[in-house]
Amino acid sequence: MDLKVGVIGTGAIGIEHIKRINEKVQGAYVTAVSDINVEQAKSLANQISAVFFETGEELIASTEVDIVVVTSWDPTHEKYVLEAIKHGKYVFCEKPLATDSAGCKRIVDAEIEAGKKLVQVGFMRRYDRGYIELKEAIETKKFGEPLMLHCAHRNPTADENYLTPMAIINTGIHEIDALRWLLQEDYVSAQMILPKQTSFTHEKLHDPQMLILETASGIHIDLEIFVNCQFGYDIKCDVVCETGEVGLEDPAYTHVKAKGKNYTKVAPDWQTRFVEAYDYEFELWIRSIQTGNLTGPTAWDGYVAAVTMDACGKARDTGERTLIQLPECPALYK
Repeated sequence: MDLKVGVIGTGAIGIEHIKRINEKVQGAYVTAVSDINVEQAKSLANQISAVFFETGEELIASTEVDIVVVTSWDPTHEKYVLEAIKHGKYVFCEKPLATDSAGCKRIVDAEIEAGKKLVQVGFMRRYDRGYIELKEAIETKKFGEPLMLHCAHRNPTADENYLTPMAIINTGIHEIDALRWLLQEDYVSAQMILPKQTSFTHEKLHDPQMLILETASGIHIDLEIFVNCQFGYDIKCDVVCETGEVGLEDPAYTHVKAKGKNYTKVAPDWQTRFVEAYDYEFELWIRSIQTGNLTGPTAWDGYVAAVTMDACGKARDTGERTLIQLPECPALYK
């Protein structure tokens, strides 16, 4: 029997996921939506023959909903995830799981009390073919031990609503999770460097920024976050090992030869660059619920990312290397 999905938050990413569930993923369909933009959400509900709910809490409690997707405004994520746990329903929450580590910890504690993993966080880099191949090379030690990672997260432009802290909270958070997953190691320290600024930024955004992370075994990671690079959406991750280097390539199915040049295109945005990863993420999420064994990023992963994010913010504000201290991972997540 197909799973009935309720989606809270029908903005850009919410609509993308609704289309993904209804048109691409087998075993589930959207039966309910909720959003503070009532008229838009009601119109969408009519288009897809779903029920509109005034509140996320009503949607979660409904018998018309088996599982929940949270794509609402970031500060509402925590309350909706906790509500889903209270009702014993599986919930997929786009990042961030909560706006700070304390909120993430409350979710972890609620899930432990429930005695079952119900939460998956939307860290979709884990489902990208390039990252999967990187992980295979690292785990098989094809080129020996990993020593350093050189990474970049570049966006073409950012508007004036994008502020300095968002470079970590909304952008670098993807790498914070993905690189920990690649290496299977926690971070022990973070350092932020604020280089010379691009002329394309604004007064409330320092751009670019550089994040330096160190793992428990001493692996060094440098991550460039540049959200006004102008030329496209560019994701880099080069893993330097003892006998070789393995790195991401921009996915491209064609190349162009013209006017004395031979080139491939750079993706214009995150939807284009990671569309297949998003599809695969939801396919595996639905499949894991059907088998009763969640395999994706957990609430604990969301908590660790938030602790690391907090340390990065402190490092940026103080200009000093900041230690990252984590409690022992609970048994539920081992």
